[in-house]
Amino acid sequence: MEDVLVPLIVFASIFGVIYVFLSTRNKERLALIEKGADAKLFNTGKVYNYRNTLLSLGMFLIGIAFGIMGGALLKFNTTLDPGSAYSLSIFFFAGLSLVIYFFVARKLEDKD
Repeated sequence: MEDVLVPLIVFASIFGVIYVFLSTRNKERLALIEKGADAKLFNTGKVYNYRNTLLSLGMFLIGIAFGIMGGALLKFNTTLDPGSAYSLSIFFFAGLSLVIYFFVARKLEDKD
């Protein structure tokens, strides 16, 4: 029974958080419009650019791949438990890739 209950609770929680966020945002916007606020208030003027999102996702996945390779190397060359070797290296390389992405994105923003 727990095999079905845990994923059900996880997905229900994710759905609940998203629902509350969207319904609250909608109520706030309707309240502002009723008070006479201009609809341009919701438009920030920024055009969303998927370049940064794709770059961060790509670098994150590359970091995870390096982490898996590093975990395999740690597993075979040290006396660490295989689970901890993989976890340690995956988190390290994924975090390292996100830090590198931060500096790359800042350099790209300065160029634009």
